Formats: sequence, C-alpha cells, structure tokens
Amino acid sequence: MALILSLETSTDICSVALHKEGGLLSEVTIREEGGHSRMLPQLIEQVMRDSRKELRDLDAVSVSGGPGSYTGLRIGASTAKGLAFALEIPLISVDTLHAMAVQAWHSKPTATVVSMLDARRMEVFCEIFSPVGEVLEPIRSEILDEHSFSNWLSQSEVYFVGNANEKAKSVITNPKARFLDILPNASSVGEIAWRKFQDAHFEDVAYFTPNYLKEFRVLKSKKNPFAV
Repeated sequence: MALILSLETSTDICSVALHKEGGLLSEVTIREEGGHSRMLPQLIEQVMRDSRKELRDLDAVSVSGGPGSYTGLRIGASTAKGLAFALEIPLISVDTLHAMAVQAWHSKPTATVVSMLDARRMEVFCEIFSPVGEVLEPIRSEILDEHSFSNWLSQSEVYFVGNANEKAKSVITNPKARFLDILPNASSVGEIAWRKFQDAHFEDVAYFTPNYLKEFRVLKSKKNPFAV
C-alpha cells in the first residue's frame, strides 16, 4: 500500500499532501510569500500527524519540479531530496503546469488547458494540454499579448489556469477564453506521482534539479548530494 508524501513550493503557495494508493489522506496549504523554508517542515509534520503516519512509513516522496519561483523550487527540491536520501525511498518529480491541468480536468474533463505561471511583467511560463492529457505545446516562456494562444482559441474553448490569469485577462479577450481559479497544490502533485510510482518513474536523488526554465548562476558543491 504505497504511501507518498507530496510537496508543492513553486509559487508563494506552500502545500503538502499525503496519499495512500492514490487516495488523499491529508493536505495542508498556506499562502505566505517567503515563508517556505520555515513553514514546509511544519506542514510535513502536520500532514503526517493528521494521518497518524510516521516518516518511516513513506514509500516515496514527490515534489513539484517546476517551472516556478527559483527560491521556492530550490527549497522544495532540497527538502524532498533530503527525505528521499535519509529514508532510502524513491524521489518523484512532477511538472508543475501538468499538475494544475489535472485540477482543471476534475471539473472540465474535456477541456483544452493552458497552464501558466507568472514570470515577470507580461511574461509567463506556459504549457498546453489536450483533454486527454497530451502535451500540445511543451513548457516555454511567452510574452502575453492579444494574439497569444490564438491558434488554439480559434478551434475551441480554452481554459486558462494558474497565477498569471489576471494579467492574461487584460490582453486575451477572445470569447472562447475561460479562466479558472486554479493554483498549484500538493494533492494534484500526488495524483500524478501515484501514476509515476506505478511506472517506477523515479529521479536520481543525487543529481535531480528542478526545471527553473531560466538560467541561474548558482554554485553547487559537488560533495553535497542535496545541492539543487
């Protein structure tokens, strides 16, 4: 009976969930900019306590692997790698944008979904998915304007999710554009992680790094297996 702990720290939201055989046991989510390093251990402890489980009971740990906030992703990845290494369990990485699309399909199962995360100014990180989960356009950065995603909007309704929706609404006025109030959370990360666990799709704990999408000049110690 696989027990998977999932972490979501790609934005100012800090979320932790625990799943057993794909079923959600507990989830705690808070929104506190800059508080991930302080709050994440507390949320992990709370989720385990609420589920009456111990860390030693875990069969895997999963983490939102980006794109997103550099600092948030680094904290989530470091925590997940530390747990995986200490407990000798698999590490699973989940595409942050895919996890938001999964949330959309819970209420709109036939939707074409554009998942977006705010980058800067009018720039977003985005990925487009078909109703059956196929990646129509892979992760990229996009400068939003009135023509953004027009090829998909010309074909059918498109559902936009993520924390870039407010600025997207200011320029994307196509009547086929639908905006859903969906942000990253750990339960959707865990939902995908369960499928990956069944397929034994694991990361190398020593070498895993999140998908920051943009390059950062970060010095990493070769002696530290938890460096990200």
